[in-house]
Amino acid sequence: MSAQPLPKTPTFRLDERRALVTGAGRGIGLAAAAALAEAGAHVTLCARTVNEINEAASALREKGFSADTLALDVTDVAAFRAAVDARQPYHAFLNNAGTNRPNPFAVVPVEDFDVVMNLNVRGAYFAAQSVARRMIATGTRGSIINMSSQMGHVGGANRSLYCASKWAMEGFSKAMAIDLAPHGVRVNTLCPTFIETPMTKPFFENAAFKESVLAKIKLGRLGTVEDLMGAIVFLAGDASSLMTGSSLIIDGGWTAD
Repeated sequence: MSAQPLPKTPTFRLDERRALVTGAGRGIGLAAAAALAEAGAHVTLCARTVNEINEAASALREKGFSADTLALDVTDVAAFRAAVDARQPYHAFLNNAGTNRPNPFAVVPVEDFDVVMNLNVRGAYFAAQSVARRMIATGTRGSIINMSSQMGHVGGANRSLYCASKWAMEGFSKAMAIDLAPHGVRVNTLCPTFIETPMTKPFFENAAFKESVLAKIKLGRLGTVEDLMGAIVFLAGDASSLMTGSSLIIDGGWTAD
């Protein structure tokens, strides 16, 4: 009697694939670039901070990985689109560039609204559109990962502006997933809790704020960029091949209640 064939676990490798990461000079973006490169992808690190992405790409190449850079501002929609059109299509895109300017709702300045929404919504939206258009034009199947937040699922004190931007991202990501599915392009969001990065470090120097954050994270600690690296590789490749229009929430239990 022959044994039933065993299912084969999908690969988490990304060999012979190309990945683009925005906001790749530091923090989550840098960790994402490292994770994707370690999984075998050729990675393009994109940011305005030329020295940072050059140093990061050099460090990856020194370890035997494949990496190059793209120095530009994603809010320059025309420049970003031209750069993507001039390159081979990408199989994975981590749409990570973003910012935050916390303030109580009653005092949020118009200038802050414009800066945050211009990058987190307008910039992210059209960056994804540029990558998707290139995928469609070349028949490239792949994965777009929009870097959202737990704050795209809940509210938070002094976070009305950031929440607005990430709730917007959650909405357009679901609609993108529907539009792009016929082309074999998947779209999901990655939604971390508070992660220790250069951008968030100044916030945690406020002991009361840090204590309030830890009180909401059920696992009792801040997140690290390493906590996200496996999820990024998962979303980028075949292991998540039936996942689109969804959110992967890595929040230590923040949104559980």
